[in-house]
Amino acid sequence: MSDASYDVIVIGSGPGGYVCAIRAAQLGLKTACVERRETLGGTCLNIGCIPSKALLQATEKFDEAQHHLADFGVKVGKVSVDLEAMLAHKDKVVQANVSGVEFLFKKNKVDWLKGEAAFAGADTVAVTGPDGKRATYSAKAFVIATGSDSISLPGIEIDEQRIVSSTGALSLPKIPKHLVVIGGGYIGLEMGSVWRRLGAEVTVVEFLDRILPNMDGEISKQMQRLLTRKGMKFRLGTKVTSAKASQRAVKLTIEPAAGGEAETLDADVVLVAVGRRPFTDGLALDQAGVETDDKGRVRTDGHWRTTAGHIYAIGDVIDGPMLAHKAEEEGVAVAEILAGQSGHVTYDAIPGVVYTAPEVAQVGRTEEELKAAGVDYKVGKFPFTANGRARAMNATEGFVKVLADAATDRVLGVHILGAEAGTMIAECAMAVEFGASAEDIARTCHAHPTLNEAVKEAALAVDGRPIHF
Repeated sequence: MSDASYDVIVIGSGPGGYVCAIRAAQLGLKTACVERRETLGGTCLNIGCIPSKALLQATEKFDEAQHHLADFGVKVGKVSVDLEAMLAHKDKVVQANVSGVEFLFKKNKVDWLKGEAAFAGADTVAVTGPDGKRATYSAKAFVIATGSDSISLPGIEIDEQRIVSSTGALSLPKIPKHLVVIGGGYIGLEMGSVWRRLGAEVTVVEFLDRILPNMDGEISKQMQRLLTRKGMKFRLGTKVTSAKASQRAVKLTIEPAAGGEAETLDADVVLVAVGRRPFTDGLALDQAGVETDDKGRVRTDGHWRTTAGHIYAIGDVIDGPMLAHKAEEEGVAVAEILAGQSGHVTYDAIPGVVYTAPEVAQVGRTEEELKAAGVDYKVGKFPFTANGRARAMNATEGFVKVLADAATDRVLGVHILGAEAGTMIAECAMAVEFGASAEDIARTCHAHPTLNEAVKEAALAVDGRPIHF
């Protein structure tokens, strides 16, 4: 006998899980969500997206006060960092967000089952609470939304003191003199930017020959140039073979990725940001007939249904980009399917954003992907140096790039390097979602003066007719 029965039980309360649970409840399904943390929100709200953006925003303001306000005629005295207060701001932001999710659960009558979940059969999940007590719950359907966990490299042990994951990098007790970041992806560049602005020397070691390997090559190249100008150092085509931590420092051994002579690199702190793995530890998936692939991801049929027909999986535990908003869209789609509707996700319309300064954002295909697929396409580009609002903001770094099908003019991809790129990409995602042409964007009236006019101009440039460049 189970302690309670539900229409749907969602396992995990990250962005995918809590959104799925709320939407299911809105659709009239009796819903519960299992979460082992003391707070809701998963990695994103507790130790990922939200706290990192709080620190990025705080350090960007510090950098602006130090180096840029005088350009606007705003004179300030000596500016200093109160790291304790900055970290307290981060914690306050996190608390507000996780409390908000708890409020939304109560508002929508979603039961929070506190503890760790493990399948006890095809239709039953056992939840072990913080007090060690075990309760079982049955449901007509389950949704696995347990997210992902950071990974390390062979021979490198993360202690969250000297050798840290993104979690440890969010709470360093003092500003390191030299931070070495292993990995040139989203997390590495964002956290590297935080500590660089606060005065740390930052060196990024990347195995590949470019940073942001999943983004457009031209954007990646320009982004590295801009970050180098801001003082960040890069060792590309380089692998880390060992990292030995002492009480005061870390000694890394590095060598060319293609093979060659090894050398040592000393650091106060090392951030390992080489990727994440699906987190399904302890779920006892075999008890429910749920299979995983060779990368540990839960197998699904393209409609989020696992090998156990009534159990679904979303977010970081399945194939696809490990992005919070991707998980949210899948969560909504699965909830609607469970309610008898036809949920869907357009994966080409999922944007990706790097929240550095300037930001990088993209949606759709890159030039490299289009070339590899043999797609005939046109390119339209527009620099922020020619945008009036960007000039007023002293934010003229970067450009907008629109890729459109050469025959149909349909927008295939948009790539933005510049201030507020993460906000600007929204209209581009909508264009991809609805199959818009570059001319559709070009003929849409954009308010003046705004940064988004650069998107309009890049769309005009696809046809060789930008107005302001």
